[in-house]
Amino acid sequence: MSGHGFHVHGPHDHELEHAATGGHGHGHGDAAEGAGMSVTGKIAVCTAAIATIGAIFAYMGGATQANAGLYKNNAAIKKTEASNQWNYFQSKSTKQALAEFARDTATDDARRQGWQVKVTRYEQEKGEIQAAAKKLEEESVRWDASSEEQMHQHHRWAQATTVLQVSIALAAIALLTRRKWLERAMYGVALAGIAIGALAALHI
Repeated sequence: MSGHGFHVHGPHDHELEHAATGGHGHGHGDAAEGAGMSVTGKIAVCTAAIATIGAIFAYMGGATQANAGLYKNNAAIKKTEASNQWNYFQSKSTKQALAEFARDTATDDARRQGWQVKVTRYEQEKGEIQAAAKKLEEESVRWDASSEEQMHQHHRWAQATTVLQVSIALAAIALLTRRKWLERAMYGVALAGIAIGALAALHI
């Protein structure tokens, strides 16, 4: 060490540099260190990007799962309402049958006419109730279909998130081992995860 801040490296300093950067020869420590930092930085940036995309996919997976539960609940409500309408329809049918019996057994025209008015009214009410029940059943079917679609989408988002997590794990191993094939595998798996996420976004 000189008095002007000039540092003279000893042989052990070079060996420590090589050990830190994975180098094995002499005279190439700086180049190996620069290359190592470049690869490390690249993998670190890619890992951060993959983690960000994975967080978005995880959020979308949770949102679609919540939607699926909500839509399934709406389908159950509409199905219950439709069932109530059919029970009401059955009640009107029973009243109509009793009114028809009373009409057919009436001994004078005035009573017969009165019962006929009730039969006609019950028949009209039954038609309205039946239309309402069928409409509710159709709404229930639509909500069920929407729920199934959301669950399918949820599974896609979950698959994409899992694949990206595998990619992040490969990135960590690649950083530790400096294996080029692991780095390439990390990129390949990440692309596969993004592709599955694209399928989820496209409802495929």
